[in-house]
This record gives sequence, structure tokens and C-alpha cells, in this order.
Amino acid sequence: MIAIKVPPLGESIVEATVARWLKREGDAVSQGETLVELETDKITVEVPALQAGVLAKQQHKEGDVVKVGEELGEIAEGAGSAALRDAAPAAPAGSAALRDAAAAPAKVAPAARRAAAEAGIDPATVTGTARGGVVTKTDVLAAAQAPARPAPLAPVSAPVSAPVSAPLPAPESRFPQAPRPGASETREPMSTRRKRIAENLLQAQHATAHLTTFNEVDMSAVSAVRARLRERVEKEHGVKLTFMPFFAKAASMALAAYPIVNAQIDGTDIIYKHYVNLGIAVASDQGLVVPVVKDADRKGMIEFSRDLSAIATRARDGKLTMDDLTGGTFTITNGGVFGSLVSTPILNYPQVGILGLHKIQDRPVAIDGRVEIRPMMFIALSYDHRIVDGQQAVLFLVRVKELMEDPAAMLID
Repeated sequence: MIAIKVPPLGESIVEATVARWLKREGDAVSQGETLVELETDKITVEVPALQAGVLAKQQHKEGDVVKVGEELGEIAEGAGSAALRDAAPAAPAGSAALRDAAAAPAKVAPAARRAAAEAGIDPATVTGTARGGVVTKTDVLAAAQAPARPAPLAPVSAPVSAPVSAPLPAPESRFPQAPRPGASETREPMSTRRKRIAENLLQAQHATAHLTTFNEVDMSAVSAVRARLRERVEKEHGVKLTFMPFFAKAASMALAAYPIVNAQIDGTDIIYKHYVNLGIAVASDQGLVVPVVKDADRKGMIEFSRDLSAIATRARDGKLTMDDLTGGTFTITNGGVFGSLVSTPILNYPQVGILGLHKIQDRPVAIDGRVEIRPMMFIALSYDHRIVDGQQAVLFLVRVKELMEDPAAMLID
């Protein structure tokens, strides 16, 4: 028997929750095939089979909390490759035969089926590369990243009146199954990630002097620049030009002018960060995640767009690493993707500032004594009033507004 153990989960993470078994007891497994998914407070970890065989035993059920090194189950050696080989007859050579083989239920791994459903891909169109022609999750992800298919998560193109960036797929129901007929309540335990999110939000509220200030941005100028350049940028650089790189650049320049908003409290000391690691808050079906684009202040808009697209793809595929989620110094969150007009974002503790973006909406505004319809966005800065004074917070937000309303000014560092 081969023991299936909880692998190392990352620095300071000692436990996880069994989120989903992808194989049942008695199922044949191939080497490298995902057996079970573990959920930590930050990432989802896939535990693969170290050797082909049959899943002989599950020692923990879904929802159980397990520790690093603890046994999850056992694999009986030897039977897996034969079972997979016998599951379907050999197919004749040719791409059509491979597609037909992939379409057979016994030839698509459960993890691949789930990934295909999330990506909107028919697994029958994916060529399997595992033993016996089995379609794996890796095969599906590779097909999903083909240039002809737009990535649904990545912050890509949006019309002037649309949100700044595209969200992760809409969260699925939290209920493990449909409520029983006539049931008035359903109870389920919090996941490890949801418990940690709750703890962090409470910590941010209890450990900081939380305050929010607001302003609004006329998006006319930046929308015109984006409309003029996005086709050329996509053609020449292979990235979609969204509004997010403009806000990232404006925020980085504003942080350079008001570095206290990019600082951190350590006991009775203030630590000033001479770099901007920009977190982008994203909603997922597992809860909030904040992947970080490192050294955002040193990157042009094209490079930032490319890095953000890459990290968004990893988030969509459940491939975020601890490095992707740590080290942030300032965060941008965009409630506009869900239609929010105004909100008060909660600090991503121990950071002392977070910029909230909202829906772009046509509104009447006074321009040179005339009433005009302009695409407007409310922006909000929540900050820790212990070290960020109201004047600095307001001036920071005004600087972001000025830069967004005059994008050419961002060229002058």
C-alpha cells in the first residue's frame, strides 16, 4: 500500500480542509492524477497519486481538517494502469479517434470534467495525454489557454460604461446539496478559507482606526485613450488594455507622493515601503483572494497588464502560489464588477490603505457652466487613521483623480 499524505502547504500553514475527493474507493488511478483537493486559508492544493493503482481507502471525508504529513488514504499498487488500459479499446490513429476516445466517460478524469465545465469547454474536443488517452485537468487547462479563447477571469476589455475588470466566475451556491423540501434552514460548517477570511476582516476592523474618504473621477479622457490604443496594444503586445493598469499607475504615483499610505505599523514603528506590491482583490467561489503584482510601481502599463493577466489565469485555474498572495503593500478592490456604485472597502491588514473602484455610470455634471453627460466613477480610499491623516488621505485620492482625468500626466514621473 502507498500512503497518501498531506503535502507541505506553505510557510506557517499547518492544516487544511479536505475540500473534494476526485476519486472514490475502488477507482483506478494513474500516476500524477489528482486524487483529492485540500483547501487552506489562501490556496487550493491538489494531491496527486504518486503511483498508478487503485484508491483502496479514504481515511478522511470531505470537510475534515487535516494536518501536514497526516495520511489521507491509501493506494493499492499495480492495478491502476491495467484498469485504465482495459477501460477502453485502443483507438485507431488520427485526431478524430483521439477526440472520440476523450469523449468516452471512462477516458475523462473527474478533475478534467470539472475544469472543462468551469471553462466552458467540451472535453470531447480535448486530446488526452495521460496513459490510455485519458483527458487530464492539465489537458483541459492547456486547451483553455489557447489564443482563440478569451480568458473569462482576466481583467480584459470593458466598454466605457462597464466595470473596470472582469470578475471570477459567479460564486456557486454554498450549499453542498439542494435544501430538503419544506426545510426552512440549512446548516454547514465554515471552510478553512472562510474562517480565515472572517478572522482577517475582524482583525482589520478591531486593530485599525478605519476611515474612508471619497471622490469621483470623470473617465472621459482615459476612456478615449484606451479606445484609441487598445487594438494596437493587443495586436503588438498580445495583452488587453483595460482600465486597471491606468488605476495601478495612478495609485503608484500617488503613493510616491504620499508614502505614508503605502506604509505599515510595526509596534511603535512605522515601516515605509519604497516599492509598491499591488494587491488586486478578486472574488472566487472559495471566497476572497488578493493576488499581488510585485513591483507595480516599476512597471509600465503593458508589463503590468501582462503580469496581471498571468496571475489572473493562475487564479482562474486554482494555481495561485503563496508567493502570489503575499507581500502586498497596497490593495485595489473593484466592486464595480458587481454593479456597486459606492462602498467602503475594508483594509487588507496590515496594510494601511485600500482603493475602492466602482461602476462607471453616465451622469450629468457641470462643465464650464454647462450640464454635460459624462462617464463618472466614484472612488474610495479606506485608510488607517492611526498613521494616515485625513489631509494625506484626501490629497492621495485627489492625486489619483487628477492623473486619471489627465492620463498624459502619467508619462511624467
